[in-house]
Amino acid sequence: MYTIIGGDGKEYGPVSADQVRSWIAGGRAKLTTRIKGPGSDAWRTVADFPELTSSTASAAPAASVSAAPAAAAAPLDVMGCYSRSWALLKANFWPLFGVSLLMNLLFAAVGYTQFKGIFFVSPLLGGILAGGMYYYFLKKVRGQPTTVGDAFAGFTKAFLPLLIAGLLISIFVTVGLILLVIPGIYLIVCYIFAYVLAVDKGLGFWESMETSRKVVARQWWRVLGLILMGIPFMLLGVAALVVGIFIAIPLVTGAFIYAYEDLFNPKA
Repeated sequence: MYTIIGGDGKEYGPVSADQVRSWIAGGRAKLTTRIKGPGSDAWRTVADFPELTSSTASAAPAASVSAAPAAAAAPLDVMGCYSRSWALLKANFWPLFGVSLLMNLLFAAVGYTQFKGIFFVSPLLGGILAGGMYYYFLKKVRGQPTTVGDAFAGFTKAFLPLLIAGLLISIFVTVGLILLVIPGIYLIVCYIFAYVLAVDKGLGFWESMETSRKVVARQWWRVLGLILMGIPFMLLGVAALVVGIFIAIPLVTGAFIYAYEDLFNPKA
């Protein structure tokens, strides 16, 4: 097992060699990244570990992220995503419940501005809040240490890309819904991972949107199924005295993040 120093100066690990390779392939770790190997307290660099750099995945530059996952990802296992999310929720119930409650209260406050005729607040802040919430869940899925501050990573890690992506996606989807509805639904599904790509891989707003669209387009019906499967859980949550919605939300969000990992960081 390995421990690395992330770009934020924090330690992450212990993690497997496969996880380190996926970070390298995704551009989250470099050959100069400081790392401790199994059974050692000495800090070295990734380049000092041939078993991490000999993989073809480690040779792929970060810029190739748009094309690589689409070809490597296996057919999305929708039921498997929800099964793993349920296990994650049971193991981290109160942190996931608390963050979901906090973030969705903020989403509700932002959405309320539309009823007051202030239509620009939701498109501008919605993507930033979503990126932070997804980032928190992503770290939980990867077994990394988390704090409540991670849920607001959209403001610190990818503020401008998330702001512009949120605005553009809102415009594109609205126009698509006006044009016979179907184009709007298509874009909603295609852009579902744009926010987490921006905050996780540090992509620009357009690259995040296009990467999400290109990868999802190859498995569009499966990703649509992932979204549709979340609807019954949400309805059950509302039926359970409304409070149950804050159990359904982390379940569905976790399933989306597991799908993101399967599609954009596929294991060999």
